[in-house]
Amino acid sequence: MSKATQSGLHLPPTHALAADDALRAAVHQAVADVRARTPLAQSFTNFVTINLVANAQLASGGTAAMSYLPDDVIDIAAMCGATYINVGTLLPFYKDALGEITSALHDAGHRWVLDPVAAGLGATRTAILTAMRDVPPTVVRANASEVIALDALWGLSDGEASPKGPAGVESTDDVDTALMAAVRVARHLRAADRDGLGAVAVSGETDLVTDGERVFRLPGGDATMTKITGAGCALGGVTATYLCVAEPLVAALAASLLFNRAGERAARESHGPGSFQTEFLDALWAIDADTVSTSTVLEVSR
Repeated sequence: MSKATQSGLHLPPTHALAADDALRAAVHQAVADVRARTPLAQSFTNFVTINLVANAQLASGGTAAMSYLPDDVIDIAAMCGATYINVGTLLPFYKDALGEITSALHDAGHRWVLDPVAAGLGATRTAILTAMRDVPPTVVRANASEVIALDALWGLSDGEASPKGPAGVESTDDVDTALMAAVRVARHLRAADRDGLGAVAVSGETDLVTDGERVFRLPGGDATMTKITGAGCALGGVTATYLCVAEPLVAALAASLLFNRAGERAARESHGPGSFQTEFLDALWAIDADTVSTSTVLEVSR
């Protein structure tokens, strides 16, 4: 019995995404384009995981650049395809720096990915994330508790789901509980985007990806991914890599599917968290567009 059934949450049925659905072709193209074009996606990310984020972007076929200075990030944005911003492990200057950066990215119409790490924890983090409501990202990549918290911080929630609260950076909510919050956040992103595009990716035992209209569940991955520092951060960085070459929904799907397949392959080859991280990077490098695009994708019937 699933956690959602145990909690009394009634979930809509799903059906397998058709083999000839245009989204599969778009995912295939995104993976192939990243390999062929080596796009640059910069990151303003948690310094605890900066090395894994950069290495994951490189292993997936992209190029990485890391910076924390507002003028540097804004200048690099003018020459790269997308930016990844992670609010984990805050430093004192982040509040002002991130406000300046996100306003500039929004004004320029630059695509970026937000990882609202530990949303709901602390006054400074809350202020930073609340301010992003009016200059929102193109994609949000988060766990279930973070998405529910962001939905509430941005005043989008109708009150049917409240986060249990962050357990550090870990989720205390399951992905199914975050479904409607993810849909509302995605719709908010699309409403603020000059091209009307946006997506939310919720990581969990079975991932959820939505653009506010279509909702997808992505089974797979491996529990060992939770035993290394920064798998979620790396996923955010690779989502930005794909966002350089693809629309938000496609980028979020491609990155999540790639990570699930890489996690499964790494689990088969590794002997614990240390070797898992090495095997995981190798798997990101080795897995091809066919494998990613033919992965199991379940669409939620609405």
